Amino acid sequence: MGSKKKTKSRQIKAKQRKKNSRTFYLSLIILVGVGFLLFFFLSLFDYIYPPAGGTKGSVVTGEKQKVKLYFSDLNERFLIPEERYITNRESPEDTVSALVTALIEGSHTDLLETFPRETVLRGVTVKDGIASIDFGRNLIDLHPGGSASEMMTIYSLTNTIILNVPSVTKVKILIDGKDVETIKGHIDTSRPFEVNKEVIVANHS
Repeated sequence: MGSKKKTKSRQIKAKQRKKNSRTFYLSLIILVGVGFLLFFFLSLFDYIYPPAGGTKGSVVTGEKQKVKLYFSDLNERFLIPEERYITNRESPEDTVSALVTALIEGSHTDLLETFPRETVLRGVTVKDGIASIDFGRNLIDLHPGGSASEMMTIYSLTNTIILNVPSVTKVKILIDGKDVETIKGHIDTSRPFEVNKEVIVANHS
């Protein structure tokens, strides 16, 4: 009689353990599912409303700033502004880095990109009103070339920076930290560039 009670007790405990185990795994599955959905929706939000570039380690204020990025028209004759919002940054170097990164990432409309997507931004310095933008060598290696394409690249960069960052009046292009005479042999890049509003489409400046 006692052995039957022990057997029944063991069976009850075994059932309880199975029930607890099922509850644990069910809770774990629900938790993983909720985490996946949260990650999915956050990623979707970032995809639909992407920031206009940025740099790791930059100090942000949390407020948004409307900027204009300048991309090429389909004929590579003029620049057309594309509005974006970036998170305000405390230093002009960080703001310039965010703008350049956004240019490299390309247009969100049907405008032509002015930089190869694989272009590497090595660093930015701002001194005495001159923003020096240091690119990797692959900007030259991957650039399609041609005088029109080079002009769009140079003034897409220059206009985007100067017209959005008040403390910058000129833009200098560097490759691997050094001065470079030209990107593809058509335009002299050994000197700093100033804003050129003549290449901006009328009524979009």
